Amino acid sequence: MALGAACSAPAGEVREPRAARPMAGARPARVAPVPAAGLAPAIEPEPAPEIADAFLPPAAPQRACNEQPPQPFLMRSSYAFRLDSTAKEAQRRKQIHRAAIEYRTRRYGHVEGFGDPTWNALVPKQYTKVSTFFGIRVRMNARVLAALACVEEAIAEECSATPYKPRVLDGLRARNTFYDGEVSNHVYGIAIDIDFDINPCCGCLPPLSDRPLCKEPAATPFERTHIPRCWVDAFERYGFYWLGHDALEDTMHFEFLGDPAGIARAPVQERAVLGRR
Repeated sequence: MALGAACSAPAGEVREPRAARPMAGARPARVAPVPAAGLAPAIEPEPAPEIADAFLPPAAPQRACNEQPPQPFLMRSSYAFRLDSTAKEAQRRKQIHRAAIEYRTRRYGHVEGFGDPTWNALVPKQYTKVSTFFGIRVRMNARVLAALACVEEAIAEECSATPYKPRVLDGLRARNTFYDGEVSNHVYGIAIDIDFDINPCCGCLPPLSDRPLCKEPAATPFERTHIPRCWVDAFERYGFYWLGHDALEDTMHFEFLGDPAGIARAPVQERAVLGRR
């Protein structure tokens, strides 16, 4: 069974969220070996709010973001199908994939065709809001937008030595653009693409993999993108994962794989009252 190459990038310039254009055909993905990853911890149901406003954090500076790493079991490399997998390994990856879908469904909404709708009756769009990232409008999950704001602040403070100004963003999508049972984090509203036209996805289907940068030999994916390493570091400090690290080498794409309940932390005075340090 061959895995169709997945692609998370839009096929045209998008300044407001929209469904990605369908891609014709699929080809086997060349997925490099990855470290073994354990299953996710038991997932407790989260009560789904009736409106997305319930997930919006209070206005700054009342709350601030925690730094947190992406959760390994949510990373595509932990569950994506591999042609060289044994039957046991393939089954393990299916279990991780199911856990990842359940986790995202309970927290971000149910995507038709993936997971159990009893996990969450709402769809991802009901959890989203429109905000801006470096002045460009983008629609994403309301809680993830809080983490994105912290990323922007960190970049503004720390990345002046490697200036970069994004022009086109893509956030929430209505249509899944992954193949072979995978579901893009764009449809959950927790992924953002930056300048698809100059930051290629070399493991995606054409035309995105036809970018000149994909044809050049490169020791690291940083040589195939215009996004500075400082930006990638800032994103990943706040729970986002750069898909440039993945076998897809999708350099435009960042997805929030942290714990959404851990994005915002209480202010100093509240922590003191609660006896925290």
